[in-house]
Amino acid sequence: MLKKILVANRGDIAVRVIRACQEMKIATVAVYSQADADSLPVRLADQAVCIGPPPSKDSYLNAPNILSAAVITGCDAVHPGIGFMAESASFAEACSAIGLKFIGPSPSAIEKMGDKIAAKATMRAAGVPVVPGTDGAVKDEAEAFKVAAKIGYPIKIKASAGGGGRGIRTVFSDDELAQNLKMAQNEAEASFGNPDVYIEKHIDLMRHIEVQILADEHGTVLHLGERDCSIQTARHQKMVEECPAPNLDPRVRKKICDAAVKAAKAVGYANAGTVEFILAPDGEFYFMEMNTRLQIEHCVTEVVTRLDLVKWQIKIASGQKLDISQRHVEWNGHGIEVRLTARDPERDFAPCAGHISSLHLPGGPNVRVDTQVYSGSDVPPYYDPMIAKIIVWDSNREMAIAKMQRALNETLVSGIATDLPYLKKIVANPYFKRADLSTSFLQLHMMD
Repeated sequence: MLKKILVANRGDIAVRVIRACQEMKIATVAVYSQADADSLPVRLADQAVCIGPPPSKDSYLNAPNILSAAVITGCDAVHPGIGFMAESASFAEACSAIGLKFIGPSPSAIEKMGDKIAAKATMRAAGVPVVPGTDGAVKDEAEAFKVAAKIGYPIKIKASAGGGGRGIRTVFSDDELAQNLKMAQNEAEASFGNPDVYIEKHIDLMRHIEVQILADEHGTVLHLGERDCSIQTARHQKMVEECPAPNLDPRVRKKICDAAVKAAKAVGYANAGTVEFILAPDGEFYFMEMNTRLQIEHCVTEVVTRLDLVKWQIKIASGQKLDISQRHVEWNGHGIEVRLTARDPERDFAPCAGHISSLHLPGGPNVRVDTQVYSGSDVPPYYDPMIAKIIVWDSNREMAIAKMQRALNETLVSGIATDLPYLKKIVANPYFKRADLSTSFLQLHMMD
């Protein structure tokens, strides 16, 4: 078993990893920027090292400083958390080069799935269905118009190196195509350092279904079921996740989960990961991308399967075999997760950094809260403005919704604007209650 782990992240995910390590009797080292000096991870870890000033590029994306912190504190492993260095193949390679275990998949798996064009080609070769569109990067305007004419509008232009809902543009006609293509390429270059974009068919009223994968380093690959993550902002930022996906045909569920396992095996995947799919209204599904890391919404799978994914990440990285088979994975009841963020729905969910003057987060049976904030803490302007993930479990979806409504009504945040009132409206919405879900949910049912 690993002895000492550096947590190369911040916020609630850093707290999550530290807690798992403490329960496993593993020492931890937190890294922090100057903006996070008083953060909860710093207070909870056995040691903490400042790795730079507030901007991410100078701290949480500063690989030399992170690796130096791991070496000087005597760590034998690095957990990258979510975001920042979590899907950096070069960082994973650098860890290995200096004798640190990277708690995640191999650099080759990260690289194969990190480029969305290469990922689609890999899935196509493995027999996993992909969305109709270009086979590679769009070469020029002429090719873009040709592809659009073949698959029909609307279409999506996506950054090859994109992720987290960024670098996506929807185009509805020839008149919009040339301008949006150029803008998408410029945006991709600015955001990801890679101007390559590809085109795929836009599927109206689609659902966003993702499958949790867990794989050891000895060839065993399991799926832990699916989540519905369809309720998203116009910028593709998820707000509500559920496990299992409601109103999903059992035959489609099995096909999607089997396809996710096939996808993971195609890239020799090990550790925790997520395969994301588009589900069309006619029941057809298509590979969208694979996140080669832990997901923010992993908690909602944990409450339904009763499996601790972070502990399993650490066990797998330590060389242990999975001690369960696919037929032993059980799903009990229904879980719902919401993301409480410092974003203002009245200003198109713009981030609202600031000081939390008072805070009360919910509790009670089967209510879980993952957070790093407390009364008197700050939400810095430099990072994702997550306040807390609120997760509930109950024996069925109707009871889980009632529990979530109760939990949100208990929640109080003062000092900054949040999306709390909007989350309350979502879970009270009659379309949500009857599971009429799609990625257009907010535009269709929340525009009053």
